[in-house]
Amino acid sequence: MDRETPRTTGPGSSCNNMRNTLTMPPFSRELSQVLTRRVVLGLFMSLCCSSALASGPLASGHGGRTGSHSHDAIKDGASQTQVTKPIPPPPLVLVGGTVIDVTDWGHSANDLHDAVIYVRDGRITAVGPRAALPIPKGSKVIDCTGKYLIPGLVDGFAGMNSQGQANANLYMGVTTVVASADNRRGQIDQHASPTPHLYLLDSVGSTDDWSLLIGRPEWSNKLKDINGRSTELSPEDTARQLAETARLGTRVVWLGHNLTAANTQWIIEHAHQLGLITYGEFISTPYRVGIQAGVDALLHMGRYELGVVPDELQQPLMEDPEGSASRTAYGYSERLPPTDPHVRDYAQFIASHHAAIMPTFSLFYLRLPNHRNLWKEPAAQLLDSQKLSANSDPATGEAIYPLPAWTRHMPNPTLRWMEESARHKADLEAAKLWALNQAIFEAYPHYLAASGAPALGTMPGISMHTELEMLVRLGLSPREALAAATNNYAEQFNWHELGEIAPGRRADILVLDGDPTSNIWNARHISTMLMDGNEIDRDSLLKK
Repeated sequence: MDRETPRTTGPGSSCNNMRNTLTMPPFSRELSQVLTRRVVLGLFMSLCCSSALASGPLASGHGGRTGSHSHDAIKDGASQTQVTKPIPPPPLVLVGGTVIDVTDWGHSANDLHDAVIYVRDGRITAVGPRAALPIPKGSKVIDCTGKYLIPGLVDGFAGMNSQGQANANLYMGVTTVVASADNRRGQIDQHASPTPHLYLLDSVGSTDDWSLLIGRPEWSNKLKDINGRSTELSPEDTARQLAETARLGTRVVWLGHNLTAANTQWIIEHAHQLGLITYGEFISTPYRVGIQAGVDALLHMGRYELGVVPDELQQPLMEDPEGSASRTAYGYSERLPPTDPHVRDYAQFIASHHAAIMPTFSLFYLRLPNHRNLWKEPAAQLLDSQKLSANSDPATGEAIYPLPAWTRHMPNPTLRWMEESARHKADLEAAKLWALNQAIFEAYPHYLAASGAPALGTMPGISMHTELEMLVRLGLSPREALAAATNNYAEQFNWHELGEIAPGRRADILVLDGDPTSNIWNARHISTMLMDGNEIDRDSLLKK
């Protein structure tokens, strides 16, 4: 950075003194000699101070005082040469890798080969070809020759209730988590260190034992669920809750099962005015109403398929969002053939509006064919099974289907038959939902990647990669799947601090050994990882 030398100002500058000397009337010889000595001394001191300022670091304040106060000038000049502005550290430079293009929802493929990336103060300051960006002298250089660079991954919906889960996320390249506290995911550990960036999610419009506000005396009773069931808040309380959770720093509001249409529409409008993102997981509110109101994301395969039910099944959901009416509606949506025109029309409706789909396929990963034992992943050793919800069998990696307590005295063959029946029913349900989602995909709505961890056998960090695999299995290209976990969040939510390797973005960068656009599996092969411009020792994460 260029340094600027402050100008010496004030009535004692040497130029003013010289001008005054030249225009003075004649005086006696003795007085003239005294004045001459003072002028020379003042000029000498001024030059000394100017030289010190010009040759040293940029100092704060002005130069020396008037030439008639030479002792003070020396004192001030010495003080100013000691008070220096710290020299900024040399930038970090990544050299030689291929920057993967994840813009335009993954439809663009303008990868930058042999790239140079400048990083300073946790931000990317410049990206360009090696021919255009020289390597600054004194920079720390990371050689990325032959490697591929993508932004840090964003998990758009997950819990993170321990240091182990924070480490697992980081080890797998997840640098941002939209964090939810609920009965399956536990409380959010906001004190973990190191940790991904946490973007907090809170419910709005309903009672919620896990709300971010419930610990406050004025909300503790108002937000408490009644007999374990959530109920809708009054419009006045909803407005106050929305404003107060926004002041907490909440980034996303969750619109839940029992919100009626009018309340949902009001929350979406006013949340957007506050800069908050809205996730819809509707039952009482018809999905088409929430989508038309501008909800930002539709959450969970197994939920948003309710948008295909006819009006006569939707109407009872307003009074009975979680009882027999909902079971009837869900049953209808699961049995509907994927080729039914209602499915095609609904898919086109989603694609033509603002809402993106956040399917959290990983919650069904163990119920779908061709799944792996996730406990064999290196990051799994960081996870405490007690802090996971409905975790899989560590020995087999299969989902566990607990039987009711009343079955414990039955013969073992009967118990095995009942377990297999429960497994078969769950697998069949997952297969039907998957087929519906394949039909929805044909309209090509926008997608956002999220794991839903640590519920239903999912694992923090690890399940973000199963989510990428499932998106590719659904039909997205590997590049489109990467975009769903990175820059799509900037596109959909205007979170332009993340999601892309570009100037002004956070320096959350994964350096990969293989090309992830040819095989999504290569997104797991991380050789170097930066978060906020700091290199993360991934191996040390496994030791904590």
